[in-house]
Amino acid sequence: MMKALRFHGQKDIRLEDIEIPICGKGQVKVKPAYVGICGTDLHEYLGGAILIPTTPHPITGENLPLTLGHEFSGVIEEVGSDVKDITVGERVVVQPIIFDGVCGACKDGFINCCEKNGFVGISGWGGGLSEHLVVPRQSVFVIPESVSMEVGALVEPLAVAWHAVNRSPFKKGDSVLILGGGPIGLAVVQSLVARGAENIIVSEVAPRRREFAKNFGAHHVIDPTREDVVARVHEICDGRGVNVAFDAAGVQAGLDKAIVAVRPRGTLVNIAVWERPITFDPNSLTFRERNYIGVATYVEGDFEEVINAIASGQLKPESMITRKIKMDEIEEHGFKALIENKDSHVKILVEVSP
Repeated sequence: MMKALRFHGQKDIRLEDIEIPICGKGQVKVKPAYVGICGTDLHEYLGGAILIPTTPHPITGENLPLTLGHEFSGVIEEVGSDVKDITVGERVVVQPIIFDGVCGACKDGFINCCEKNGFVGISGWGGGLSEHLVVPRQSVFVIPESVSMEVGALVEPLAVAWHAVNRSPFKKGDSVLILGGGPIGLAVVQSLVARGAENIIVSEVAPRRREFAKNFGAHHVIDPTREDVVARVHEICDGRGVNVAFDAAGVQAGLDKAIVAVRPRGTLVNIAVWERPITFDPNSLTFRERNYIGVATYVEGDFEEVINAIASGQLKPESMITRKIKMDEIEEHGFKALIENKDSHVKILVEVSP
């Protein structure tokens, strides 16, 4: 038996003893080391089940209670009999997307848009908040010795931001607005700095998060409760607005301002997962020929690019880690800390087996 943190329902997570999974062909068994607590985990805790299936998932066949944790690093413990290109003891990160590989999106290479997609740690196949889990060989990526296991647990959220920048039309010399200074917004700042961005503006309510944004390389920070975001952006950008904006906040008022803050033929990139439908005026795009695109998680190649960027020093995300806790402290010092004192934290890591 092994320990695993399982989601049973709204505000009902339990550290339980469950069976150790068996490693089969095409699979690897991983011993998780560090696991990041994600905003998705908090949404499930506060209001779930939302993404966690209450009926059998179409790929995993599993439904709650399910093991949590989809941002994590670990060590290979066992490999399937047909797995020859990775060995026991190697340090890895897990790319958690679950996809069928046969739908139109998957055939086009867009595994993040799979018609039946899910995530390890949300939809089944175990999760990082357990002592062992088994995943497909294709889901694990080796990290070099220069990348710590703690930083390895940041690869997943960094890949979300890296993919968003890849999908955007950003090029060096462009001005950029980021809505939200949470973990994803700050990861976007870092991804842009790594690409040579020279005019990054972050709009964030919380003072501590504005400090984080500056420390990670933002050139300007705006408190939207005290300043007019559109007026300030136009002031910074010589009256023309930004070339690209990234919405990592998912707030109606922020979206309304961001659209107007984007210059004609500029682009607003939506990363945020919205909790409810919103109002939206397409004319705000049409009459200025603005673009509005959505991005979802990451695709093949994004994890490798992030790992290489960390190893080369392009990305230096260590200071995103604001606390490390043990498995038996998750609810009080992890989930509740992020809910009740989120402005003081970026990423809380759980030490499963450091």
